[in-house]
Amino acid sequence: MQQRGLLVVISGPSGTGKGTVCKQLLAKRDSVRYSVSATTRKPREGEVEGQNYFFVTESQFLEMLEKDELIEWDKYCDNYYGTPKAFVDKCVESGTDVILEITVEGALEIKQKYPDCVLIFIVPPSMEELRRRIECRATECCDVIEKRLEQASYELKYVSKYDYLIMNDSVEDAVLKIEKVLDVERLKPSRNTEFISSLLSNGR
Repeated sequence: MQQRGLLVVISGPSGTGKGTVCKQLLAKRDSVRYSVSATTRKPREGEVEGQNYFFVTESQFLEMLEKDELIEWDKYCDNYYGTPKAFVDKCVESGTDVILEITVEGALEIKQKYPDCVLIFIVPPSMEELRRRIECRATECCDVIEKRLEQASYELKYVSKYDYLIMNDSVEDAVLKIEKVLDVERLKPSRNTEFISSLLSNGR
């Protein structure tokens, strides 16, 4: 009997290494897929259309909203981000775990629509380390860096809304902890109701 896949939402301040952690997790687990978000943000160097993001114009994004093609959306640092619905639903139904890397607002929105989703918040070792990581990327000006740090302080206030908290001091350790979360979640009785029902019916 095939178990439904997990819908796993990963959030955390910009610069915590969410993308790197997710990339290594996917490399280790064939049963996990990454949900590619649509965004109006300009591509960074090395980012690939359809792999990192679906890069769209603001008018295209708003059209997706009108057609109800997104399960969540948000505006972050003056850019729109959203999660396409069809891909996520198809993966979960087929038993594949889907990882969404989205903002706090988007995560809480998804929790309302998908109550059994798993929320994971990734934090840096310290705010000083977070600043260092953002500055080392050298992709943004000073004003944007300050805006991202202010946003980080805001996002941290929502940690208690999440199911799990993982500090990314070491990418390898962070990935191992997420793997443990996935294994534990799949063992919960609430995710195995069909199997339990079959046991009960066969035992009569």
